[in-house]
Amino acid sequence: MRNITLRHLRSVLAVNETGKISKAANSLGLTGPAVTLQLQQMEQELGVLLFERLSEGMRPTAAGHAVIDAAGAIEERLRILGDEISMIANGRKGSLKLGVVSTAKYFAPRIMAAFQAQNPEIRMDLIVGNRGETIRSLQERNLDIALMGRPPRGLPVDAQVFGDHPLVIVANQSHPLVGRRDITKEELAGEHFLIREPGSGTRISLEIFFSGVPGRFEHAGSEMASNETIKQAAIAGLGIAFISAHTIELEVAAGRLFVLDVVGLPIRREWYSVWRHDRIFTPTMAAFNRFLAKEGAKYLPVVTKPYSLTSLGMD
Repeated sequence: MRNITLRHLRSVLAVNETGKISKAANSLGLTGPAVTLQLQQMEQELGVLLFERLSEGMRPTAAGHAVIDAAGAIEERLRILGDEISMIANGRKGSLKLGVVSTAKYFAPRIMAAFQAQNPEIRMDLIVGNRGETIRSLQERNLDIALMGRPPRGLPVDAQVFGDHPLVIVANQSHPLVGRRDITKEELAGEHFLIREPGSGTRISLEIFFSGVPGRFEHAGSEMASNETIKQAAIAGLGIAFISAHTIELEVAAGRLFVLDVVGLPIRREWYSVWRHDRIFTPTMAAFNRFLAKEGAKYLPVVTKPYSLTSLGMD
């Protein structure tokens, strides 16, 4: 182990990322033989193969995965060290990789802009994905902080609430339930729903909401991979949608979607900032979390009158 260098580890990471020696060499600014030599030296040092050489490319072995995980952790620690030194030397300076579930993309840029206005020397990257993708990015240490509706289970994380997250049901203006009061979930059970994929936060919340209605999700409705598609489908009259109120601000204000007055809705969840418990909590992460706790909620979208939750009897 004593003869393993950062160059060795970065070669392993590059080969894993690209799947090819030649592509890894290009990304590292090296020659193919140089990268091959780095891998051979690593394998000789460790006494195991790190990659299977296949016709379609390089595939990590079990030992290779272990080295890749360790190399990723070392790269992360070096990046954090760089941030910490910069913060010490220059004050509030550093970088932050912010991951958000797709529903949060409607307000995350506002939060970022407000935070960076107060901290102009902090550089931020925004990574948007569905819930599963965001959790995987946390697991693989590709994010500093994630904004999501529920902290993941089975992963060592810490979490902090920064705002309410109401979930509502919407339909277009021609739907017969628009304007009705106190609609029951039993009445809704026969409606055609436009829903996210299994495992998404809103899908899980909808399944919980209808858990007392037998057979409701044997034929759930039409699954769609994005909130934008769901909104457009609801506007077109293809069904009703269970969706975050934070995604429909413009459509409700324009009268293209209407919030239904359903008994038991809105479901009020919470927004969390989430980070790995087993990693260094950097000064930049601490500054962003303080900002979220103090000011984050005011950057969440609000469905305002005359099409507000209050005006439609939802509050």
